[in-house]
Amino acid sequence: MDIKWNEILITGDPLILGAQISIVLTMLGVVGGLTYFKKWKWLWSEWITTVDHKRIGIMYIIAATIMFFRGGMDGMLMRAQTARPEMEFLSSQHYNEIFTTHGVIMILFMAMPFLIGLMNVVIPLQIGARDVAFPQLNALSFWLFFSGAMLFNISFVVGGSPDAGWTSYFPLAGKEFSPGIGNNYYAIALQIAGIGTLMTGINFIVTILKMRTKGMTLLKMPMFAWTTLVTSVIIVASFPIFTVALALMTFDRLYGTHFFTVSGGGMDMLWANLFWLWGHPEVYIVALPAFGIFSEVIATFSRKSLFGYKSMVVSIVGIAILSMVVWVHHFYTMGSGALVNSVFSITTMMIAVPTGVKIFNWLFTMRKGRIKMTTAMLWALAFVPNFVIGGVTGVMLAMGAADYQYHNTLFLVAHFHYVLIPGVVFAVFAGLYYWWPKMFGHMLNERIGKWHFWLFVIGFNVTFMPMFFLGLNGAVRRSFTYSVESGFAPLFLVSAIGSVILAIGFAAFCYNIYWSMRYADRNISSDPWDARTLEWATASPVQHYNFAKLPEVKTLDAFWHMKKNNEGLTLHENEIEKIHMPSNSGQPFIMCVVFGIVGFFLVFEWHILAAIASVGIIAGLIYRSFDYNDGYYVSVDEVKETEQAWRKGKAEVNKYVS
Repeated sequence: MDIKWNEILITGDPLILGAQISIVLTMLGVVGGLTYFKKWKWLWSEWITTVDHKRIGIMYIIAATIMFFRGGMDGMLMRAQTARPEMEFLSSQHYNEIFTTHGVIMILFMAMPFLIGLMNVVIPLQIGARDVAFPQLNALSFWLFFSGAMLFNISFVVGGSPDAGWTSYFPLAGKEFSPGIGNNYYAIALQIAGIGTLMTGINFIVTILKMRTKGMTLLKMPMFAWTTLVTSVIIVASFPIFTVALALMTFDRLYGTHFFTVSGGGMDMLWANLFWLWGHPEVYIVALPAFGIFSEVIATFSRKSLFGYKSMVVSIVGIAILSMVVWVHHFYTMGSGALVNSVFSITTMMIAVPTGVKIFNWLFTMRKGRIKMTTAMLWALAFVPNFVIGGVTGVMLAMGAADYQYHNTLFLVAHFHYVLIPGVVFAVFAGLYYWWPKMFGHMLNERIGKWHFWLFVIGFNVTFMPMFFLGLNGAVRRSFTYSVESGFAPLFLVSAIGSVILAIGFAAFCYNIYWSMRYADRNISSDPWDARTLEWATASPVQHYNFAKLPEVKTLDAFWHMKKNNEGLTLHENEIEKIHMPSNSGQPFIMCVVFGIVGFFLVFEWHILAAIASVGIIAGLIYRSFDYNDGYYVSVDEVKETEQAWRKGKAEVNKYVS
């Protein structure tokens, strides 16, 4: 591709110019702050090179919060453009770029890292392990995700954003209709991030199957651990499909092949099938961990064991299996035929059954419970009615004949937001309020949290409920404008107002983080919620080795029963041994940088430079194969000192080292 150096930066759009200026100022501020406070060494040794699963999880959460802001700004811009008929706030091209990046960022770079971050923080603790099975691979997973996210996000200021929708359908995404480099970013950046996610799935499968503490059988695992295990299996089953699809897309766009080019003998429907073979399981990759979070929160704040534990496990497995056999419902309107549409209509409706089982189990868990209305519990309660709206409209869309009316309208947009926001974002907020003390040693402010809750939930409904009615009235999705005569203006304006309320709610969450970091009480119990699972048997924040002595599990809700029976909570001095831990490594971060450079060169189709830079990837793999660092040991004295410091704190469950 003949791209001139002076054409790399996007110019001529005041919104993009503002973004470029803000990026430069932010970078200068970060570099200046780290230099002024002399934090470069701290950043490198404590965070960038860490292999501690808890810190990696926190970095995922920080990245996801930033991506939430970035994707949310895209959403606000879209709502501003459609607030009034025939608005000229955004051009059609800019609007196409924004709704493309909004979808990709919110699903792959916001929802996924939020949930993977919580999985990283919590899962090893819940199963009584000291780390994940492959700590350095875990760090590499994060840094590859980060590399892909940063590469994708520079597209709107360098070279141009993808503009073919988050599904990137062919032939629109091909060179024939999209000759610029924007969709190269899609193909390369998602490939890099996807490799990191696939590594995460493998890592958590091995961790959960091989590293559970003594006595913890599969049917004694917390529900969040179960949903993480099943989610990881879906990742390993579906992400290679997406990897192949993106590789074929890369060949089509960079090397002139015609896998998806109709005029060259390819099949555009091949992309649609490959994409949704990954894309629909992806919905459950983000939904199932969220279901696990709700299970933990509802059981804890209802003061009851989770109702129907075994049926919950069966329903999770059922959802995972069915998630792989419903993908065709995404293109009922593409001529598959009545028989095919009918088969996939049935499988789609079937998936509502195990999902309904989970809803009723949560309701029965709360029945006759002594419910405590914390902010985390409010998110769980709000999830149920909002998610049911998404589920019921999903059954409507599952009917092939009716889908011809709904499919290309805002009804569909409202549906998947009513599934993904209550089913994922509400869960993420619930999990953050619930596990925040474990991560940082203080709680988020409950009063600000309730403001965050009400503003966000009200804003969400005001934003997306009107879209159901707009869709039924014929308002199409992906359209950047509409006429005065259509009569859509009042509901579009209501939706725009709702998006502002939604944004204020998110701002309240960010303010809560700031307020709590500065003013929250640090002298809190290690178990402030009177919780049920093993992560609460540790310090707050958790000591870097997790457990001085690995716990022994005898029943479900192990920590709850330990407290009630007053057993397994005391640590005797003669039980303390030196603990083996993995060493930090800078290689995952260096690999992230090299992958980012290679990806950037490929995006601009500078193949020789990409080939030269890719030598760094090969060198990194070779270096890793000769890395014989076996880690280090935490001494008995250090373990004893650490345990005594937190076990003698006020209101602790684990009171002493005897």
